[in-house]
Amino acid sequence: MHDPTNAANTIRQHLARVVALRNEAHQRGLAEAVHQVKQLQGLRFRGTYTDFLSQPRFAPATRFFLDELYGEHDFSERDRQFARIAGALERLFPPAVSALAVDLTETHALTELLDHEVSSHWLRLPDNTPHALRYVRSWRATGQHDARQRQLMVVQHMGNELQRLTRNASLRMGLRMMRGPAQLAGLSALQGFLESGFDAFATMRDASSFLSAIEEREQHWIETLFHAPEGVAAQALEAEWA
Repeated sequence: MHDPTNAANTIRQHLARVVALRNEAHQRGLAEAVHQVKQLQGLRFRGTYTDFLSQPRFAPATRFFLDELYGEHDFSERDRQFARIAGALERLFPPAVSALAVDLTETHALTELLDHEVSSHWLRLPDNTPHALRYVRSWRATGQHDARQRQLMVVQHMGNELQRLTRNASLRMGLRMMRGPAQLAGLSALQGFLESGFDAFATMRDASSFLSAIEEREQHWIETLFHAPEGVAAQALEAEWA
């Protein structure tokens, strides 16, 4: 079990980093570019996992990853709820939830950092640069290969934890029983995130093929966007967006 104090501090640190990056983006006029980059990444994700989105067994988990981890919408309220109760997660929710919260906030902070840096380079390139080529050049100018690998590793860990925890019927029941208290405590966004993750993985029953596909496909994209010839990487993106 995670040390609740260490988990709380880690969650707060990750969320403070997200808030600082958001504020900096607004101050530097990056916010619109960040949103555009997130939209393009969402399109790429949908293209990469079209097969999973079309299957009832896998669609909920795919949408969970797309909406809750790589989504382009505003997570500010969920972040505030996490930060507000970081020190009390193991008291308010089943104890295993703190590990998921740590994974989520680390993924969130890494994603925000990488999107922020890609967007900074995006704005330095001419507006008439084709989007796929502009994205590849921005990605490569950002670098951060180790951060990309860490992001993928944490997502895999989160998926494995969700797979393990959804097999615990009493834990799922305990989480459902938290709906009323969570709403009264102003934690409905946090509760919704947890339930959607648990429900999505319960629907799959066995998530091994799904998690293996994420590992294989995202590793492929990391290598393509870093190392393939520029034109080849841009063409691959355009094909996925189509």
